[in-house]
Amino acid sequence: MQDSVVDKLRNNPKYHELVRKRARFGWACAILMLSVYYAFIMTIAFAPQVLGQPLSANGVMTVGIPVGFGVIIFAFMLTGVYVYRANTVFDRMNEELKREVL
Repeated sequence: MQDSVVDKLRNNPKYHELVRKRARFGWACAILMLSVYYAFIMTIAFAPQVLGQPLSANGVMTVGIPVGFGVIIFAFMLTGVYVYRANTVFDRMNEELKREVL
């Protein structure tokens, strides 16, 4: 019985659509996050003076500190977007598949 359910699932076009959409969205999120992180690291490597500028004339904190926090916050926000999409779009598609296959 288990094999027949797996076969039904694998032959269902909605399953392939779910897998394709989830993979595409996951790769898009990964590329976006890696691009932000890579830009931050490349700025540190090749233009450290940009991130090393003080925020104010007499200040101790540099531009790099809020930019670094921004990268971290961006990662949390991107995770939230992924979770939201997974809990709405992907879960709905998954429930439709369950109803059709089982």
